[in-house]
Amino acid sequence: MKYSYVVFPDETEITYSDIDSFGNVAVRIETPVDGGFKSLGCTLPSYQITELVGYSQKETESLMDFLRHNAHLIIEFAQTGGFENASVV
Repeated sequence: MKYSYVVFPDETEITYSDIDSFGNVAVRIETPVDGGFKSLGCTLPSYQITELVGYSQKETESLMDFLRHNAHLIIEFAQTGGFENASVV
Protein backbone atom coordinates (compact mmCIF):
# COMPACT_ATOMS: atom_id res chain seq x y z
CA MET A 1 0.00 0.00 0.00
CA LYS A 2 1.13 3.58 -0.62
CA TYR A 3 0.59 6.40 1.90
CA SER A 4 1.06 10.15 1.56
CA TYR A 5 3.46 11.65 4.11
CA VAL A 6 3.53 15.31 3.07
CA VAL A 7 2.75 17.62 0.16
CA PHE A 8 4.79 20.83 -0.01
CA PRO A 9 3.51 24.16 -1.43
CA ASP A 10 5.37 23.50 -4.73
CA GLU A 11 3.30 20.27 -5.00
CA THR A 12 6.26 18.01 -4.19
CA GLU A 13 4.75 14.91 -2.59
CA ILE A 14 6.46 12.35 -0.39
CA THR A 15 4.83 8.92 -0.19
CA TYR A 16 5.86 5.70 1.52
CA SER A 17 4.99 2.00 1.48
CA ASP A 18 4.12 -0.48 4.16
CA ILE A 19 7.15 -1.93 5.91
CA ASP A 20 8.30 -5.12 4.16
CA SER A 21 9.39 -8.42 5.71
CA PHE A 22 13.01 -7.19 5.77
CA GLY A 23 12.14 -4.03 7.70
CA ASN A 24 12.44 -1.72 4.67
CA VAL A 25 10.16 1.11 3.62
CA ALA A 26 10.08 2.40 0.05
CA VAL A 27 9.84 6.18 -0.16
CA ARG A 28 9.01 8.09 -3.32
CA ILE A 29 9.33 11.84 -3.85
CA GLU A 30 7.76 13.50 -6.88
CA THR A 31 7.65 17.10 -8.04
CA PRO A 32 5.48 18.00 -11.03
CA VAL A 33 7.30 19.77 -13.87
CA ASP A 34 6.26 20.64 -17.41
CA GLY A 35 5.64 17.36 -19.18
CA GLY A 36 6.06 15.05 -16.20
CA PHE A 37 7.72 14.70 -12.82
CA LYS A 38 11.08 14.88 -11.10
CA SER A 39 11.32 11.76 -8.95
CA LEU A 40 13.46 10.21 -6.27
CA GLY A 41 13.04 6.71 -4.88
CA CYS A 42 14.73 5.72 -1.63
CA THR A 43 14.72 2.76 0.73
CA LEU A 44 14.67 3.33 4.48
CA PRO A 45 16.39 2.72 6.83
CA SER A 46 19.43 2.35 4.53
CA TYR A 47 18.80 5.65 2.66
CA GLN A 48 19.72 3.85 -0.56
CA ILE A 49 18.57 5.87 -3.56
CA THR A 50 16.83 3.53 -5.99
CA GLU A 51 15.74 6.10 -8.58
CA LEU A 52 16.75 9.67 -9.36
CA VAL A 53 15.24 11.64 -12.25
CA GLY A 54 15.45 15.40 -12.73
CA TYR A 55 16.57 16.64 -9.32
CA SER A 56 19.83 18.60 -9.09
CA GLN A 57 22.53 17.52 -6.64
CA LYS A 58 21.52 20.36 -4.30
CA GLU A 59 17.82 19.38 -4.47
CA THR A 60 18.72 15.72 -3.87
CA GLU A 61 20.84 16.61 -0.84
CA SER A 62 18.01 18.73 0.57
CA LEU A 63 15.43 15.98 0.06
CA MET A 64 17.71 13.35 1.62
CA ASP A 65 18.31 15.67 4.58
CA PHE A 66 14.53 15.97 5.01
CA LEU A 67 14.26 12.16 4.94
CA ARG A 68 17.03 11.80 7.55
CA HIS A 69 15.07 14.09 9.87
CA ASN A 70 11.75 12.33 9.24
CA ALA A 71 12.73 8.67 8.74
CA HIS A 72 11.81 7.66 12.29
CA LEU A 73 8.25 8.93 11.75
CA ILE A 74 7.91 7.44 8.26
CA ILE A 75 9.10 4.04 9.51
CA GLU A 76 6.73 4.18 12.50
CA PHE A 77 3.79 5.08 10.26
CA ALA A 78 4.73 2.29 7.84
CA GLN A 79 4.73 -0.21 10.73
CA THR A 80 1.31 0.88 11.94
CA GLY A 81 -0.49 1.09 8.60
CA GLY A 82 -0.22 4.79 7.83
CA PHE A 83 -0.45 8.09 9.63
CA GLU A 84 -4.11 7.59 10.55
CA ASN A 85 -3.23 4.50 12.60
CA ALA A 86 -0.10 5.87 14.29
CA SER A 87 -0.13 6.24 18.06
CA VAL A 88 0.00 9.73 19.50
CA VAL A 89 2.33 10.22 22.44
